[in-house]
Amino acid sequence: MTCTQLIYASQPFGFDDAMLSGILRQARRNNTRDGITGALIVRDDLYLQLLEGEAELVEAAYARIVPDDRHLSPHLIWRGSADERLFPAWAMRDDPARTWMWTAAEVRDGAARDATPDEVRGIFARIAAETE
Repeated sequence: MTCTQLIYASQPFGFDDAMLSGILRQARRNNTRDGITGALIVRDDLYLQLLEGEAELVEAAYARIVPDDRHLSPHLIWRGSADERLFPAWAMRDDPARTWMWTAAEVRDGAARDATPDEVRGIFARIAAETE
């Protein structure tokens, strides 16, 4: 079954554990309601999120996320279709940024902005493979 996938990056604003818990609670509630799955990679200098599901519902979720004041400068990295979901069992999997990703200096210098869609999709594919 084909689904739409959307990946964006942004910079956390006032990041702490309580904020992350609130984001995840809200995302899981909304995503369960809308049949959206995905993953959120988090750290104090980066949000990197993949959403997947029916196109109009993914787009509506992204439209709610963009103006959220808990992050700055959301940047759409990729949107397209996929033959299958990477995170079919996860309303929103949260994952810390891994050491094999980008350093703080690389993020500061625009690694998420400059990464190709294939590079970022590969990050999520790697995490999905670890989840199985």
